[in-house]
Amino acid sequence: MQNRTEIQLPKGCPTILTKSQWGGRAPTCRTAMSTPVPYVIIHHTEGTACSSQSACVSQAKSVQNYHMNSNGWCDVGYSFLVGEDGRVYEGRGWTSVGAHAPDYNKNSIGISVMGSFTSKNPNTAALNAVKSLISCGVSKGYIKSTYTLKGHRNVTATDCPGNTFYNTLKSWPRFKA
Repeated sequence: MQNRTEIQLPKGCPTILTKSQWGGRAPTCRTAMSTPVPYVIIHHTEGTACSSQSACVSQAKSVQNYHMNSNGWCDVGYSFLVGEDGRVYEGRGWTSVGAHAPDYNKNSIGISVMGSFTSKNPNTAALNAVKSLISCGVSKGYIKSTYTLKGHRNVTATDCPGNTFYNTLKSWPRFKA
């Protein structure tokens, strides 16, 4: 049964909770991004994982507060956050420039799975939500059908999205280091 706060999307799109639905703060700035974008960059938050909607809402708020209060950014840096509850939490969304990957922010969708995935993978619900979100972005014209998938570590010096998750990501279609 679908929660009333979730958006009903066409088949193939995961459940995406808008920022207002998960109680996120309004951005203090917004820069429009030209779509469709040629890149999808995958991250992990390196924080606490979550497997229920209430825990993931709390974690999404924590990530946004860190990005806005500690980093001084005008919003959460990612386009979307994904929880191990299988839901997607809107960050900057499909059409706003993110703050997740220097030199790629203006031409990519940044998807971050909430948790630390150095020694374990995200669960199946989260992995399926990420794949579904990418397919959804392609079908809706926000991501080029010829997109290139990269891990955050492929575009800047970092261990993100964690060794175990990165090794899984390398087997996904359209991945290119």
